[in-house]
Amino acid sequence: MNRNRLLKVLIVALLASAVFGQSPPSRDARLNEAYNRLDAYVAREMRDKGIPGLSLALTDRHGLLRASTYGYADVKLKKYVTPETEFEIGSISKSFTSISLLQLGEQGKFDPRQPITKYLPWFSIHSNYTAVTGHDVMSHSAGLPRDRDDIPSSLYQAVGVRDRWTGYEPGKHFAYSNIGYQIMGYLLEEITGKSSAENVRERILQPLGMTHSEPLFTHDTYTRLATGYAPLYDDRPNHSSSPLIEATWLEYAAGDGAIVSTPSDMAAYLRMLLNRGSTPTGRIISEDSFRLLTQHASQESEGMWYGYGMSSWTVDSHNYIGHAGGMVGYSSQLRGDMDDGLGVIALVNFPGGPGDIPDYALKLLRAVYEGRNLPSPPDQQPSERVANAADYAGTYTAADGKKLILVAENDQLLLLRDGQKTALEPYGKELFLLPFPEFALFPLRFHRENGAVTELFYGGDWYAGEKYSGPRKFEIPAEWASYSGHYRANHAWFNNFRIVIRKDKLVLISPEGSEWLLTPDGQGGFWAGEEGEPPREQINFDTPVHGKTLRCILSGLSYYRTFTP
Repeated sequence: MNRNRLLKVLIVALLASAVFGQSPPSRDARLNEAYNRLDAYVAREMRDKGIPGLSLALTDRHGLLRASTYGYADVKLKKYVTPETEFEIGSISKSFTSISLLQLGEQGKFDPRQPITKYLPWFSIHSNYTAVTGHDVMSHSAGLPRDRDDIPSSLYQAVGVRDRWTGYEPGKHFAYSNIGYQIMGYLLEEITGKSSAENVRERILQPLGMTHSEPLFTHDTYTRLATGYAPLYDDRPNHSSSPLIEATWLEYAAGDGAIVSTPSDMAAYLRMLLNRGSTPTGRIISEDSFRLLTQHASQESEGMWYGYGMSSWTVDSHNYIGHAGGMVGYSSQLRGDMDDGLGVIALVNFPGGPGDIPDYALKLLRAVYEGRNLPSPPDQQPSERVANAADYAGTYTAADGKKLILVAENDQLLLLRDGQKTALEPYGKELFLLPFPEFALFPLRFHRENGAVTELFYGGDWYAGEKYSGPRKFEIPAEWASYSGHYRANHAWFNNFRIVIRKDKLVLISPEGSEWLLTPDGQGGFWAGEEGEPPREQINFDTPVHGKTLRCILSGLSYYRTFTP
C-alpha cells in the first residue's frame, strides 16, 4: 500500500471514529425539545382560540412522561391551573361505564347481546323493530334520542324514552345518544345493587390509584374544579374573540358523563388502555373485553369506528383509540396510539375543545420514540384563508332581488358591498362567517350540484347562484309559516334553536349552525335529523296565537317561542 493510499485510509478511519464516537441525543434531551415545541404551540392555540385554562398529560405504556398546566382555572380570581385542579371529563366517562359492564360480563352477569329489558324490566320505547340490546345502546346504534336536557342526571331521562319511538332498526346506523349511556348506568346499578358512581370507584378508580378523581360531582366538588366558561352569545356561532362568561353550574351522577379528574389520573387510565386492560397489579378487563371495548361495532364516519364507549381509527398505519368529552363549560380529549404505546389527555375549562393540541403532542412523542425529526407545529393559517375561494366566487340573488357579490383574491373569499371588500371566515365544510350584525345568527352555507357551487343560504334566506338552474318558486303547507321562529328552554345544554323555512323545506338550526331537516310524520308532527341520515328525534308544534305557535316539543322537551329573532 503506497503512502498516499495509506494516508487516505487513516483519514477515513479517523473521521469514522469521530462520527461514531459522538453519542446521539438522549431520549430525555429529545423529549425536552419536544416539550418546548409543544409548550410554544399550546400558548399559541390558547391565545388564538381564547382558551382560559388547559391541563395536559403525556404517557407511554410504562409510566407518566409529563403533566403540564397552562392558563387560568379562574380568570376573575387570576387563579392558575395546577396539577391538582380537577376538570369535568364529560363523555370520556362512557368508557368507564362500559368497562364496569364488561367486568360484569366476565362474571357471567351481563350479556350485551341480550335485550335491555332482561336487566331493566321497566325499560320501554315504541318501536317497529327488534328489541334494543345493550350492544345497540353501547355502540350508539339503537336509534334512541340524543338527550333530555331539562332533567340532567335523573332516572326519568331513561324511563322517559317510553314516550319516544326508535328512529330506525337497532344496529343499522350510528347516532350518538347520551340517554343511551344513562340507561346503561342504571342497568349497571340494577345488576349490582350499587350506584353507578360506586361501581366506577370500586372497579376502576381505586384499582388504578386515581385518587384525584371522583365518579360524580356535587356542590362539594365545586371548589376543587376549574371554573367552567361558556360563550356569552349562546344563540349563534362564536368567534375566538367572542366574550366568555362563567358557565351554569350543575351536579351530575349519570353514566354518560359524571367523572371529574386530573390529567395525571387520566394518564393512569390511559396507560391501562394502552396495555389493553392490564396494569402492574392485575387486569382491569380481559383481553376479550378490551376487544369488545374497541371493536368496530358501528361506523361514526369515514375511517372512524365506535365500540363500547371508545372510538378507533387508523392514521399512517397506526391504530388509535380515543374519545372526546363535553360538559357545560368544559371539554376534553383522550387519544392513544396503540402501536407505539403513547397517549395524551387534554382537559380545558372551555366549550370549544383543545383543538389540535392532542394530535400535535402525539406526533411529537411518536417522532421521539421512533427516532425521527420532530415535526413542526401546524401552520398558523390566516383565519380568512380559503384555498378554493374561486369555487364560491360569483353573484348570488335572493327572491326579493337582494344580491351578495363574492370575489376570490389571494386565497380569500371576499364580500363586495358598497365598494368595500370584507373577508369571509371559514367555519366548516362549505360554511363561512361574516363579521356583520345582520349575518351574526347563522353561518353562510353553500350548496353544490355536480361539484359546482350553485346556491347559498343564510338561515332561511336563499340566494341562487349564477350556476343555479333549478326551480325558483316553491309550495309549502300553509301552517309551516306559524312554526318558524326562535325557541328556548331554561336549561344549560341544548337550550335554544331556530326553525326556518328554506325553499320547500322546514329546517331546525342549532346555535352553532348544524341543521336538522324536519320531515312530516303523517300524524301532525315531524321526524328530525341530518339530511340524508335516518331521523330519530320527534318534533311537534302547538299553542298558536296570532298565527305563531308558542311551543315546540323536541323529543319530549318543551321549548317556547322567545322574543329574540
